[in-house]
Parts: sequence; structure tokens; C-alpha cells
Amino acid sequence: MSEPIVRIRNLTLALPRGADRPHAVEDLSLDLMPGKILCVVGESGSGKSMSAYALTGLLPEALAVAGGEIRFEGRDLLRLDERAWRDIRGRRIAMIFQEPMTALNPVMRIGDQIAEMFEAHDLLTPRERRERAVALAGEVGLPNPEQIVRSYPHQLSGGQRQRAMIAMALALEPAVLVADEPTTALDVTTQAQILKLVRDLQARRGMAVLFITHDFGVVADIADHVAVLQRGRLVESGPAETVLRRPQAAYTRALLAAVPSLTPPERAPVTGAPVALAVAGLAKTYATAGGLFGKPRVVAAVKDVGFDLRRGETLGLVGESGSGKSTTARLAIRLIEPDRGTVRLGSLDFTALGPTRLRDERRRIQMIFQDPFASLNPRRTVEQIIAGGPIAHGTPSRRAKARARELLDLVGLPPTAAERYPNAFSGGQRQRIGIARALAMEPDVLVADEAVSALDVSVQAQVLALLEDLKTRLGIAMLFITHDLRVAATICDRIAVMHRGEIVETNRTAALFRAPEHPYTQSLLAAVPGASFAAGPA
Repeated sequence: MSEPIVRIRNLTLALPRGADRPHAVEDLSLDLMPGKILCVVGESGSGKSMSAYALTGLLPEALAVAGGEIRFEGRDLLRLDERAWRDIRGRRIAMIFQEPMTALNPVMRIGDQIAEMFEAHDLLTPRERRERAVALAGEVGLPNPEQIVRSYPHQLSGGQRQRAMIAMALALEPAVLVADEPTTALDVTTQAQILKLVRDLQARRGMAVLFITHDFGVVADIADHVAVLQRGRLVESGPAETVLRRPQAAYTRALLAAVPSLTPPERAPVTGAPVALAVAGLAKTYATAGGLFGKPRVVAAVKDVGFDLRRGETLGLVGESGSGKSTTARLAIRLIEPDRGTVRLGSLDFTALGPTRLRDERRRIQMIFQDPFASLNPRRTVEQIIAGGPIAHGTPSRRAKARARELLDLVGLPPTAAERYPNAFSGGQRQRIGIARALAMEPDVLVADEAVSALDVSVQAQVLALLEDLKTRLGIAMLFITHDLRVAATICDRIAVMHRGEIVETNRTAALFRAPEHPYTQSLLAAVPGASFAAGPA
């Protein structure tokens, strides 16, 4: 049996004074084997990303190494100075970050950023660096490598940017690759392509891979071994098949039980309730100044989209990035204006309203945004955030604030939350505040745009259950936008599949998952990570 290429022993990372616990990581021991993929899983705050940063010498200054060692090629990485790290980082240990748009330099061409990896280590001539950049772009599956290396990050899709990041990470042929949630923001087909790319490159180059994720579908697809962290401590580790099918720790079993199933429950059709939202012939076209190679483009983001949504029903809009689902949602709520088509709220023609009437009627359709961190005003208390909309629409302040506290109870938060600010809450709690804010306007329709994609699997399950309960109790209609088909299977009564701005298939959720008719729907379902992995331990 081969020796570990990385040995982590008793690693302890101390949090700053005043944190909710003393350690980000406590007494962690792991082995990373050459030619193998180790997936580290756990909820936000479990210490998985901090462990990765310790391995790459990128720990935040606020964290202190309180004990342990990380041994790699005969050296303890925790005792290296920055000069020694410059020789190792990128060359022997490389990292793929979660969000390539923030990790890539927006004012440098892709080829220059790949070539910079060689320049930083004083390797190759300028011409050889350019040639290697093109070769690497081709190796990671970027189309037209000769042309794409001359592009800027904003000119690439999310999946292409992630491939560019992988090309940079592989440039110096590292022995260890650290991937921190590299597929979280990607749609299901792009995610499948990136996972296959990582597997293929790892097998071809014999690298050891430390893969950070909270998605057990990804774990089932890619992992050789799994380590489960909870609040900084290792609670279980072992071969992937053993951990996924026969978990020993109660925490692991709870995480697996929270994974949404790909087998939707049979739901009775919602037929007798009145139509809350009717969309017909909706279209939106954008003209861009220049495409990938400087040529003007006209993009039909939404083409002739139509659907009905009844009270007490959830309709899912699913599809890849760029399919038009979020644009459709913004057209429905009139955050952007359509080129043509109508949106009706009950009997009201919502698209025909002028500014004054629109302001009054907009309360009837409210949005829950994707990012619970960015969508709440950090300078306002929770009570002010929830009560602000009703007060702006004429509700007396005392009544609006009393209702805000009632809504906090409705979404499962204590009344004391009213006086606190958003930064005092976890991601799941912030999303509950966002839901309470939307409900404060007593809407007929809720539009949830990727409302659970930023949440851990257990928190995601709680928020989905909350939305389902609120829909049933309050009789609200919900338009649910997601690229996660497991989530769609859990909460949607019907699903409309969007592809290149058009709805290509609509059906009741169970029927669509059981027998998808359109080839695009079939390809989406086939691309779900861990599609053969049943939710929960077998």
C-alpha cells in the first residue's frame, strides 16, 4: 500500500476571542493518498474550508495554528515562511476556488493568467508560456483554445471560467489539487462536465485531490474516501461506499437523511383553485455590444413563454444557466419590462399598470432572493426589514411591527430576533427572515429565485419544509426557480423545463421525473450528480 502524500495530524486552528466556539478545526487527522480523491463534507462552519486553507498556506490572519502538523514531502507546512510557500503553492500544491469570477483577474486575458503561473516561478520563455496556455486550455476542454485564451473572464460562461481556473491550477503539474466547492454555483450539466474533468485529469496525472463540498450527490460521483466534519471535529471517515451506505455517526446519518430524493412524491393536481399568476407570450431580447470575439449579438433571453399558476400550487422553472428562467421570474415581477406578452395577477393585467398603480399592486407578488447575505440591509434591524414594506404601503408602524414579530414566529424564529441585525444570524436564519419579509406584504404569489442554493443540505431541507408548509397554510402560489433537480423534486407540484429561452416540457413533477419526454429534460436528469445515489443511508 502506498504512503500518504499528505499527513494531517492533530491539526487545531484557534478562532479569535469572542467567537461562538474556541476552534475552527480541532484535533483533525487525515491522510491524503496519491491518485485518490478525498471528499471533505460538512455544514457551513464545520471547518472544511479552513482545513483546505491550512494545506495551501492561505489561512486568514485571524486564525492561529494552535497545534498539530501537516506533513508534505518531508516538511511540516505549518512551519514554512512565505518565501518557502511561494515555491510550493501552485507548483506542488494548487487550488481551485469556488467562485471563478472573483478568483480570476477581470482585466487580464485568460491566456495571460494561465501563462502567469509559469512566469511566477520563472519557468519557460514567453513564447513557450503562450503555447502551454493554449495546450492547457485545450486539455481542460475549453472550445477554440487559440481564440479563447485571448478572451477576458466576463466573456466566458461560468463553466468555462471554472475550466480556466482548473487550467491554471494544473499548469505546473502539482502533486496535490485542492478544490473548494468548485461546482456549487454551476448548473447540473456543467457540474457533471467539471466533475468528469476533475476525475479524468486526476486519474491521468495521478494527483491527490482534496475536494471540499456539501453536496452528497457530488460525493457519490467523485469520492474515493470521505471525511465528515462537524463544528471543526472529524466525526467519521472511510471509503466512500462505506460512509454513504453504512454511516456510523449520527451526524452523518442526519446529513444523508436531509439529501433531497430524486423520486418525487405523488402529488394530487391543483385544479380547483383560482389562477393566481398567468403568463402568456412573454418575450425579452437583449442586444450586446460585442460577443466573445467582438461581434455584436442579439440574444433572445425569453421566447414566447406562457404558463398558469394556481393558488396553493408550486410551479418549478428548471434549466441550465442562460436558459431564461431567472429572466422569466424578473419579467413576471416587473423588475424588467418585457418586449411583448402579458402577466396577469388574478384578473389584473399586471403588465399594463403605470408606475403609481404598479407600486400599489406589487405587494401581490413578492420575491425571495438567492443570496440571504446580500439581500438583507445590514444597517437595519430584522423588525425594520420585515415591517418596512407594509409601512411604505400605509400600514401603521405599530401594527406593521407587531405583524413582523408574528411572522418571525411563523418562520420559526424567536421574537428576540426582531431587535438584532442580519449579521447575527446564520445563512438559513437569514433566508427565513427574507421569507418573512416577503410574507409581510400578504402576497398572492411568491417568486423564489434559487432560494435554497446557497444553503447547506440540512438547512436547505428545513427551508423547503417551511415553504411547503406556508404554501399549504396560506394558500400562496409559488414560482420556484432552481437548477437543482433534487430540490425541484421535493417541493414542486409541476415543473416547466426551460431551454434557450423556451419552455420545452411541462408536466406534473412525478410524471416528468418518471418519464421525461423531451431530449433536453432527459439530459438534465441524466446529469444529476449521484443520480444512482438514493437519499439517506441504504
